[in-house]
Amino acid sequence: MIIKKVKDYMSTPVNVIERNEPIQRARNLMFKYSIGRLPVMDNGKLVGIVTKYDITNRISQAAPEWRRRPIDKIPIQVVMTEKPITIFPDATMPQAAELMIENDFSGLPVEKDGEIVGMLTSRDMVRYFSDQDVSSKVEDLMSKNILAVHRHHTISHILDEMNAQGLSRALVYEGGNVPVGIVTRSGLTFSQIMGPKDEMEAKSIKMTRKESTAGRKQQRYIKEMPFVAEDVMTSPVYSLSPEMEAVQASKTLAEKHIIGMPVVKGNEVVGYFSADEIIAEIGRWK
Repeated sequence: MIIKKVKDYMSTPVNVIERNEPIQRARNLMFKYSIGRLPVMDNGKLVGIVTKYDITNRISQAAPEWRRRPIDKIPIQVVMTEKPITIFPDATMPQAAELMIENDFSGLPVEKDGEIVGMLTSRDMVRYFSDQDVSSKVEDLMSKNILAVHRHHTISHILDEMNAQGLSRALVYEGGNVPVGIVTRSGLTFSQIMGPKDEMEAKSIKMTRKESTAGRKQQRYIKEMPFVAEDVMTSPVYSLSPEMEAVQASKTLAEKHIIGMPVVKGNEVVGYFSADEIIAEIGRWK
């Protein structure tokens, strides 16, 4: 294996946001630049970090303050993590992985001489792993912790399950052993379920009333329904084989610009291979 430094893989330039700017702007920046976290600044000083996790969690937030203000009015400082941990550009990638694991982070701001010079993310870790020469197979590293939901489960239910199990994705089933879609925090953050209101937007369904007497015209009305898995899931679902070389699998993730795929043997999902497992493996390298 080749031990490289953070500066060799960190992403630059870094998009930042001021602590008094609204959540809506953070979401727009994440969508525009396909990023999952933003350093939060106050007059040029790093004071926090906000992630997709912070934004998607507010969908199911029940606290009163969320009901009074839309997300284009709530400042980012309300949901940001204060005093974020940073890493130096000359640290090694295994050191960065170890820091991510210890603190349950999927990204780190890279700081030099008091300035943010880069961002190291799970995607960068996947790229680093894909450059290695290791013999591990997907089945050696994959996680067997899988969250399965039905395509008609509500987004609030899925978020609750994600939070309870510490996962960032859910496989969507309709019946049988093969998933028909996948719901991720990224997909939720960038979907249209988050409108300017303080709660998850509902979809409008046109309903038709039954005729009560012959000749009476059918009447249509609008019913508000909560968003469900099939409204936001990504489909079709790409999968990996457990016998596939882990390095080749990581290259597949990098090429498709995704951070995880289910592992399928026969017609059954047996695991999940993602950036989390890759970071855990890198963290073992000394």
